Order: sequence, then C-alpha cells, then structure tokens
Amino acid sequence: MPATAPDPLDDPRAPLTRERTHLADSRAALRAMREDVEALDIKDVAANWVNAQVLTRQIDERIKALADLSDTPLFFGRLDYLHAPGAEQAEGADGERFYIGRRHVHDADGDPMVIDWRAPVSQPFYRASKKDPMDVGLRRRFGYTGGELTAYEDEHLSDPSETAATSKLLQQEIERPRVGPMRDIVATIQPEQDEIVRSGLGGTVCVQGGPGTGKTAVGLHRVAYLLYAHRERLARTGTLVIGPNRSFLHYIEQVLPALGELSVQQATVDDLVAQVEVRGTDEARAAVLKGDARMAEVLRRALYAQVTMPTEPVVVVRGSRRWRVPAYELEEIVRELLGREIRYGAAREALPQRIAHAVLVQMERAGEAPDDRVQDAVARNSAVKAAVKAVWPPADPAKLVLRLLSDGEFLAEHAAGILDEDEQKAVLWARPVRSVKSATWSSADAVLIDEAADLIQRTHSLGHVVLDEAQDLSPMQYRAVGRRCTTGSATVLGDLAQGTTPWATRSWDEALAHLGKSEGVIEELTAGFRVPTDVITYASRLLPHIAPGLTPVASVRENPGFFEVRAVEEVAEVVGACEELLRHEGSTGLIAADARVPALAEALTAAGIGFLAPGEETTEETRLTLVPASLAKGLEYDYVVLDEPRAVVDGEPDERTGQRRLYVALTRAVSGLIVAHTGPLPEQLTGGTAG
Repeated sequence: MPATAPDPLDDPRAPLTRERTHLADSRAALRAMREDVEALDIKDVAANWVNAQVLTRQIDERIKALADLSDTPLFFGRLDYLHAPGAEQAEGADGERFYIGRRHVHDADGDPMVIDWRAPVSQPFYRASKKDPMDVGLRRRFGYTGGELTAYEDEHLSDPSETAATSKLLQQEIERPRVGPMRDIVATIQPEQDEIVRSGLGGTVCVQGGPGTGKTAVGLHRVAYLLYAHRERLARTGTLVIGPNRSFLHYIEQVLPALGELSVQQATVDDLVAQVEVRGTDEARAAVLKGDARMAEVLRRALYAQVTMPTEPVVVVRGSRRWRVPAYELEEIVRELLGREIRYGAAREALPQRIAHAVLVQMERAGEAPDDRVQDAVARNSAVKAAVKAVWPPADPAKLVLRLLSDGEFLAEHAAGILDEDEQKAVLWARPVRSVKSATWSSADAVLIDEAADLIQRTHSLGHVVLDEAQDLSPMQYRAVGRRCTTGSATVLGDLAQGTTPWATRSWDEALAHLGKSEGVIEELTAGFRVPTDVITYASRLLPHIAPGLTPVASVRENPGFFEVRAVEEVAEVVGACEELLRHEGSTGLIAADARVPALAEALTAAGIGFLAPGEETTEETRLTLVPASLAKGLEYDYVVLDEPRAVVDGEPDERTGQRRLYVALTRAVSGLIVAHTGPLPEQLTGGTAG
C-alpha cells in the first residue's frame, strides 16, 4: 500500500495489523530497490576502465546503503496531514499520509512507501506540537521488539479536546537497553535537537551539552542531514568526524551507516597531524605551552627568518647574451612576495617566475619577442635556481620544529616578546636531538609540525567537520582542526564541565576563535535524555566546583533509575556489584581510576567474569566492560559500577581536573549506578548522601 493511500473505512483489520502489513510491503519494496541496483549492467555506459571502476564503486555503495537491517525499524513514525504539503515537498490529494523512516523507500511505480527523516515533509514529526500542529492531524509513533512492530501510539495534534501527554513509546525508546555500539536517535530527536540538526551548511554550530543531552548524536545526525541536503557539494569536498580516541570512534562508527551514510571519514586529532611517529609525552607545563596559540607566531617567525635579502645580482646566460637582474630589483621582488602573506612554499615557487619575468622585460626592451616557454626556461636556469635557494631556501616542517625545541638560542631569537625565559626553558628539550627520526616526539610536537607544514603549504579543506569532545583540545589543536575546514563549516560538540586536560577549553567563544570560526553560533542543550534523574542530580553536586557558570542538566526521564552509594571493604564486593547489575538486561561498565584497573581485572578473572576493554563491542554473552576513567568520556552503559571515586580524583594532576574526571565517570549510566567506595568520598559529594 503506498504511503499516500488512506485507510479504507471498511477495512476490517486492526490498525496494528495494517501497519505491520505496510512494514512488510515496505521491506519488500526496499529489497526490490536493492535488486534493481544489483542488476545494473554498466558495460554499455562505462567508456573506459576508470569510468567502470568509479561506477562499480558507486553501485557497491548504493547497494550497501539500501541494506535492510532486520533489527532496525524501517520506519518509526507516521504523519497524517490535514492538507497536502506544499507542491515543492510532495504531490497528491488532501490529507496525505507519510511514514517516516531512516531512508526513502518507494514502490514499483515510484510512489513513496517511507519518507526519509531528513526530508522537509518529515520535519513536523519532530517539531509539531499542540501549540503549533504544523497542519498535522495525527502523529503516530511505533514501538518495536527487535525488528517486529508491536505497538503504536497516537497524538491528535489538531484536536483541542485531547490534552498533551508524554509519549510512553518515546520514553521506552530512550531508555531501551543498549548492547553494542552507539545507535542513532532518529526516532527520538527532540525539537531543540532538530533545530541544530537541520541548521544550514554555511554556518558553524557549537553545541554545549551536559551528560546525556545527546550532543554527540545531534552532531552525527547533523552530518547525515547535511549529506542529504547538500550531497553533491559534500561529495566533492568531503566530511570528517573527529573524536578523542579510537575507542570513542569505534563506539559511534555504526550510527551513520545505519542512516545510509557510508562516506564520512573518522579520525582523532593525532591522526590528522601524524607526520612523525609519536613516542614521547610532555610534562603538563610543557604540553600547555606547546599547545598555546602563541606558538603559531613563534613558528611563523622562525620559518620566515630563513628568507634573506639578496646581495648579489642574478646573471642569466642565454646563447651569446647575458641578462643581469640587479640585487635591488631582486630585493623588491622578495619584499613584494613577503608582503602578500602567501604560504612560504607558494611564494618560493613564485620567486623564480618573478625573476624570469624581470629577465623577459629586459629581452622585450632589447627588441626580442620571448614567450611563456622562454620564461619557463629562464625560471629553470641554474643561476636563477641558485639565487632562489640562497634567498628563499626550502623548508621542512619537522626540521624547523626540531631546531626550535633543541636550540635554545634559535628559540630565544624567535620567541622574544612572546614567551618569557621560563616558558622557553619549559618547552626546550633537555638534550639536543640530531635528526627528525631520532627525536622522541610528543603529541603536542606533532601539532606544532602540522602548524609549520600549513605555513609552508596550505592544508586541504573539507566541506564539513564534526569535532566531538572538543573541550579537551588545546588552542593549537583547534587550529589544526580549523585548517581542515577553512572553506567549509564545523559542528563543535562538548561540555566545559568535562574538560580533563591541563589545557582544557575555558570558553566556547575562545575555542571558536582558535578554530577560525568566530562567527559560529553557540547552542546549549540542557535537557537530559540519557542519565537518570537521581544520577545526574548526584553528579551535579560537582558542577559549582568544576564549571560554576554552566546550567545543570535537567533529566526528562520519568524513570528515576537505580542509584546507590555503597560502602565496601574489599575488591570482591565491587565484583559482586558487577554480578548484581549483570542480572539486568543490557550493558554494564565498571569504571575505575586507571591505577586500579589491573587489580580489578585480576579480581574479575578470578571470579570467572568475562569482560571487554573500551571500544570492544559488547555481546549478549559478554556485557561487562572494564573502563579506565581516562577513557570513559563519551561512552555509555545501561548500568555502571564506579569504583573508588576518591581514587579517580587523586589520579589526576590537580583537584579540579580530578573532579571533572569524576563527573564524567558518574554520568555514563543510562539506567543505574552503584558508587562503591572503601575510603572517604570527595567532600563535594557527601552532602545528603545515602549509603
């Protein structure tokens, strides 16, 4: 039955049966769409081998995008309009009906069976309300068990006699136990989230959101929406999702494919700047200084200091003629190139052509008629090459950073007025290093090399970049990300309260400035959909101490969740708490200070309890993950046992960072949390605590 066909008034079947029939018909239509693509013969349309390869890849991607995931509902809602939507949205009679799903599905005649959630006609599913029904008479939500449609729930938005009520199916979907990687929230997007998701490609959006507000999901769904609305443009320019670590990226990697989007790349910041092998770490002060935006100017000075003004003329010999470009004219050319503020490498490539042009001017004055080939030949002349090498030598970004960090005099010369003597000493290596390969580079050093590389040659810009857990980036890391979207836009996601690096972001305005997107719009999500009320209320006791200006998350969950603060005497009791929670459906995370993880791993093994490391996919057989507190950010579990909160705080270099790490660990639970402690709790948590 097409999506636009009204229910026959005399249909004897129950509504649920009719909806199941439509689901079966839609799945059959999707299979037919896939089979049509699989049957395509490109022999007659592929002009050559390259075209054939491109078409084959496109067809393979289309086949993957049309996969029907048996445990994923093909549609999750229905809209019955009072009148036909605008002609630019759909065609048909008044009172059209649309099934809203993860992708578009049509029947053999091309009539829609399921409408993509990103289409304009689907927007009222997320935004329509009693106050503004958006011409929707009925909004229906569907409930599923596995892939089977088992329930539905109706809202008559245009009926004044019906009072607004909280959707039970919506609550169930939000609270549904989660095993495996992160899933999409396409069925539960809220109006304030939808507004961010559908914001335009041209603008950068920064989303401040506390735990459980859905900021990561909003960012991923915004990518999916932008790919739908601007597919051709983003196919050319590319999209990228940047996460804090590999575990996090593995956790979120299935969200976009589930929405039919297979072309989005994923990386960490370290991946982006991987021009050298990182084998070392910096002390906190050195890392903070190397990540300071002032280092960009130090690098720029050091690089352009290699340019020297010519003191000798260039003499070009061609046949029996000698053409002389005097030193003062060469200096004018060099100063003009410096004044244009173009990349070091681009200016160096332009210099021989400028010198050759000066020679051609002399040739023309002498009555010759040189053409472009002559200019190119002069630019390749050995005398011109020698002059360019002397005046504007080639530059290697890693060698430049190597010299800055190992040569105190060189650093002092170019950091004068930028870094004081103590700061210079902090960033200098203890011992000089002879070569790039022998250097023990740190992550912060790699970012400096990336900055230097961009000064030499412009970094390729993508169409859109999503930066998640952004609060932990240094200013120089923001600059590295910003270089990847200079001509595109960005979605920045984070929570200032969860900043756990010594260089953590202090304000989003500052972050956007370092990113090169000062015009970006800052949005705040404060409604919590993931963390239970009792849990977020307890964790929010830390907020006045770690981020006093932020609005606490207000949980909209009707189920308060399971929460207990439990005094224990030994590790075996922590293991027992895990066993207790594993009796419930869903995933369980045991989060502990990094230093306590080995002992807990040993205790779990001794008890015969299998467990995973962060990033490894949970299964029905193994649903416990042992999580070092340093890797907990961005992850979520149905149930969490938090081991020894004081140890989490003490595991960080300072009290504030430790409290922020604890705030992260406390807010990973979706349904229940046990806080297990042997020693005293941090005093910020003790007021009114049970247990």
